Amino acid sequence: MKEVQIDVGRCVGCKSCEIACAVEHSAGKELFGAIFEEPQPRKRIFVQHAGEKSVPVNCRHCEEAFCVRVCPTGAMYRQGAIVLHNRNLCIGCGFCELACPFGAITRSPGSKLVTKCDLCPDREIPACVSACPTNALSFTTPEEAQRKKRRTLAEQMFLP
Repeated sequence: MKEVQIDVGRCVGCKSCEIACAVEHSAGKELFGAIFEEPQPRKRIFVQHAGEKSVPVNCRHCEEAFCVRVCPTGAMYRQGAIVLHNRNLCIGCGFCELACPFGAITRSPGSKLVTKCDLCPDREIPACVSACPTNALSFTTPEEAQRKKRRTLAEQMFLP
């Protein structure tokens, strides 16, 4: 199963991923129009600053997803390897938000409903990954990400 992989060393904190995510989840899927939409489109990835590094944070679609475990209505559920949210079943209790160890589930402003990454189901590659100008985000399997990391390290060892 492909996941959004993050190379923290490449992230420059430009927040292009945040903007692309919000636009992808807007009604018109176009930047200028999204700015004026009500309610404002919500991003599902958050660039956090940790010291001198920038770290994109999004739902990790955990195998043992605490958000799914604590949801009393089944609004948080697993479909294959992806953790999804059914807005129609959500009662806004916030248990999922509290249970997420990554802080990747947030409430929509002025609402009790939560928002989380859905891996952009209408796209082959999530919008955040496509928008990243430094390739800090990639959409690949964990195994392929490890192979790429090993190749990069090996190449760096043999550079003059």
